[in-house]
Amino acid sequence: MSNKIIAKSASIIGIATLCSRILGFIRDVVIARLFGVYIYAQAFVVAFRIPNLLRDLVGEGATNSAFVPVFSEYTVKHTKEEFWELANVVLNLLLVVLSAITILGMICAPVLVRLMAPGFIAEPEKLVATIRLTRIIFPYVLLISLAAYSMGLLNSLKHFSIPAFAPCLLNISVILCALAFGEGIAGLASGVLIGGVLQLAVQIPVLYKKGFHPKLFKRFRHPAARTIGKLLVPRVLSSSIYQLNNFVDSIFGSLSWVVGEGGVAVLYFSYRLIQFPLGIFSNALSQAILPALSTQALEENHEKLKHTLTFGLRATFFVMLPAAAGLMALSHSIIGTLFGGSKFDVYSVNATASVLFFYSIGLFAYGGTKIIQSCFFALKDTVTPTKIAGMALVVNVILNAALMFPLKIAGLALATSLSGINSFLILFFILKKRLGDFKVKEIALSFLRILFASIAMGLVSYLISKNIFQGAHTLDKLLNLSLSIFCGLISYAIFCFIFRVSEMQELWRWVRERRQV
Repeated sequence: MSNKIIAKSASIIGIATLCSRILGFIRDVVIARLFGVYIYAQAFVVAFRIPNLLRDLVGEGATNSAFVPVFSEYTVKHTKEEFWELANVVLNLLLVVLSAITILGMICAPVLVRLMAPGFIAEPEKLVATIRLTRIIFPYVLLISLAAYSMGLLNSLKHFSIPAFAPCLLNISVILCALAFGEGIAGLASGVLIGGVLQLAVQIPVLYKKGFHPKLFKRFRHPAARTIGKLLVPRVLSSSIYQLNNFVDSIFGSLSWVVGEGGVAVLYFSYRLIQFPLGIFSNALSQAILPALSTQALEENHEKLKHTLTFGLRATFFVMLPAAAGLMALSHSIIGTLFGGSKFDVYSVNATASVLFFYSIGLFAYGGTKIIQSCFFALKDTVTPTKIAGMALVVNVILNAALMFPLKIAGLALATSLSGINSFLILFFILKKRLGDFKVKEIALSFLRILFASIAMGLVSYLISKNIFQGAHTLDKLLNLSLSIFCGLISYAIFCFIFRVSEMQELWRWVRERRQV
């Protein structure tokens, strides 16, 4: 795959992810206004986090680190019959493992909730609601993991659109069910389960069209399945460590007598906004770039792989740095305009805005790490990212404990950012040592130029936000935010030319060429 094909695939995924993120944002607004950052919002965050952990372990995480590299290799070196034979073996293994996990999860829900949110133990109503919700939505693990497996098959066959749009269905389902049932957990629970069914169901016709015919429980062994298992075990450990970071944040966030009321929900709503640029661009790019890296890694000469890696990192910084600057400059305006109202009161707005500010510091590192991890996965090395993730967990725990007292809930967000930046830098230099130079100086210079342009853009957005349309009405707030974002985007383009950001110059040349065509 050339960079143009990668960019096209990433754009498809990006558009789909944009739709999903917009719907996800609407979902979060509905939840925020119905529940604020109080009992049911916190119960949903904790209950939904547990199946999300398992989804990442045996679902989407397995797709990126193990399924796609091995399946992509099979599309090149083996026949279609062998490819689908492997797909059936993996499906059978997943069905057995996921069914067992789902049953155990429903039984052990009380223990899991107490471990994840020990602060809830002192509040029986919150604890009971969280346990009940966890049990109801645990079958989502089976549904979403099978959907992620389907996505891995289709991505290996260079089909990205349907799997990319599938998550939109979950958000639509939760929105409609939450509005239909109103306050309480019934709407949230039913919305998650229905959404899981839809995400899987929409991909099945495409798989059949591609030639997949399931042969359930007929075969459980395959040489390549062992390869997937070997790649998957370190990834499971790595994902476990990554999710343990989230669990650590939930544990600290549940300690309301230290960080303030609603800490778990505050962290959730702010991090969801951080996920917006990550999902639209960084996740889409890393997902699209992985099949190319996987095939390029098979070549003895890694020049193409290094070129693709450099392209991915520079493109990520070009988007993530200004996104971080904008989120930091407009954090209070964004939260107040988008979430403020009904049960999402002034306290909720101020706490969530401060957390968003500090989360944004590490945004470039979150995105860059995904690109670098894709390169490690393509090289069939899932051990190194696991080791670095383990180190990041320790750093995060130490920083959480140190920063939560002076900064309260915002200290947990700053700890996450500092830990993320540290992990990115270590992975970056390990990869440089392994591959040799992949235009590191060029990447560093590009990073600095984009950083200066982003800081200047952030200042412009902040000044406009503080001096125009200062009103209490929702329309005034929306106009203020919209104008601040618009002026920020225009100023970013201008500052990119001033600081000679080559990515902007390349984008401008591409636009001119398209207009001439």
